[in-house]
Amino acid sequence: MIQKERIKVLNTHDNDAPVEYVLYWMQASQRIMYNHALAHAINVANEHKLPLMVCFGLSNKYPEANIRHYAFMLEGIKELSPEFKKMGITFIVAIREPADLVIELSRKAKVLICDHGYTNIQILWRKEIAKKAFCPVVQVETDLIVPVEEASQKEEYSAATIRPKIKSAMTKYLSPLSIKEILNKKPCKHDIKIIDLEQTTEKILSKLDIDNTVPASKMFKGGTKQALKLLEELKTKKLKKYSELKNDPSLDHVSHLSPYIHFGQISTLQIALELKNTPEKDNDSFLEELIVRRELAFNFVYYNNDYDNYKCLPEWAKKTLDKHKKDKRSYLYSLKELEQAKTHDVYWNTAQKQMLVSGKMHGYMRMYWGKKIIEWSKTPQEAYKTALYLNNKYELDGRDPNGFAGVAWCFGKHDRPWTERSIFGTVRYMNDKGLERKFNIKRYIKNH
Repeated sequence: MIQKERIKVLNTHDNDAPVEYVLYWMQASQRIMYNHALAHAINVANEHKLPLMVCFGLSNKYPEANIRHYAFMLEGIKELSPEFKKMGITFIVAIREPADLVIELSRKAKVLICDHGYTNIQILWRKEIAKKAFCPVVQVETDLIVPVEEASQKEEYSAATIRPKIKSAMTKYLSPLSIKEILNKKPCKHDIKIIDLEQTTEKILSKLDIDNTVPASKMFKGGTKQALKLLEELKTKKLKKYSELKNDPSLDHVSHLSPYIHFGQISTLQIALELKNTPEKDNDSFLEELIVRRELAFNFVYYNNDYDNYKCLPEWAKKTLDKHKKDKRSYLYSLKELEQAKTHDVYWNTAQKQMLVSGKMHGYMRMYWGKKIIEWSKTPQEAYKTALYLNNKYELDGRDPNGFAGVAWCFGKHDRPWTERSIFGTVRYMNDKGLERKFNIKRYIKNH
């Protein structure tokens, strides 16, 4: 079932030209299973007895995206092509700016369906398309379990304030979704120059004019199939002791699902439903991260226009960091030194190298990593820019509401004041002694 609260009409333009298909612009949700936007597009196509076209535009201008991100994304996109073919749905991928591609294809569309996007460029694309499309545009939320405006009408202070709101609404939205069969399987005609998805990923990447300084990850392969394998591993091998072991960076007891969730290759709804029948004591900690913490991050990005800069922080955090702005720093590192993992701290260097090589840093080390950047930068503002730059450049799940919220958390967002100290003021502090006390941190270094 697709709840009406997930559906939002962005314009009501009537298409005066002859229509040949219903168009679904796939962008944030790059999957077939548990995709409410795709399900709605199929329903609309069947209602009008029209075939369905799904399009995806590969942009050369996506902010901060590079070969690493695009290789992972393309591995997932290539996986979709034969599946759409089996369904009788026309699927086209083109190296075009998404808004330009979608507006052109809308000339022959009865209705244009799109998924929801939350970052600035995603919002800009949807506004431009809604304004210029030749047909009605309908947006369908399929990235969150509880639609952001249904969870809250304002920016929430912390997990504690949003948790009861999400939990009270969750029952309504935590329901299975089946994808119906498309009835009209007639191929859709178009004049778009498309990519041959049977080419190698490397061949397709060579045609893109994007940053090539960050290589593809050798540890993580994109696509729904791999995401489902990781989900099965979580259920059968990791969930039972997840809350106990997840924070230990010396162990591989995390799900590794965040890059797949970021690219929409797997739905958080599907994950939540698959874990629903496991014991609550086993799944509670993971579902807290998957739903409450993640949807708090989307709430932050949706309601705070400054989500991608230092201004987004709560007043108490900015005030205390500013008060200690001129405190003596024992170490100061340039962006280049940090990027190359050339600090005095072997734990921090190991975390940075893990991210450089694999595209994913252990979650607990990500917090430590961010805190140390504050400590080793001339100003908190410089530290904020550095943390965002490195996170967005190297993390497979960078440039994401979770990533923006995670960096902001290091500076006090969604947290509370702690004991006052040098440099940090009352912003939470972390140090190497804590790592040594809690974990076998030497094993973490050995493993990476």
